[in-house]
Amino acid sequence: MISATFMIAAILTAVLLIVSLILVKATPAKSYLTYFPGILSFAAGLIFLLFATLIDRIWIMGAGLGGWGIACLFAAGITLMVIVVFDSFRQVENA
Repeated sequence: MISATFMIAAILTAVLLIVSLILVKATPAKSYLTYFPGILSFAAGLIFLLFATLIDRIWIMGAGLGGWGIACLFAAGITLMVIVVFDSFRQVENA
């Protein structure tokens, strides 16, 4: 179960980073749209963790709902930290 959670977190992180980097390049400098994939992943992680406490024993691709929640929260945290750095460099270029 732990290895499945790590694998899901790594894949989610890569996908969210690619989507967010595309949004950094495609949106204007004053837009907050680049943060939405990370924020949505964070909200999904909280919802998965909530349902993991309410519903017993649901397994999806080798990990329970709690594992999916942890993976989503990890992916959101890493994605938001990296995108903040990219966005700050974009703001410096436009100043």
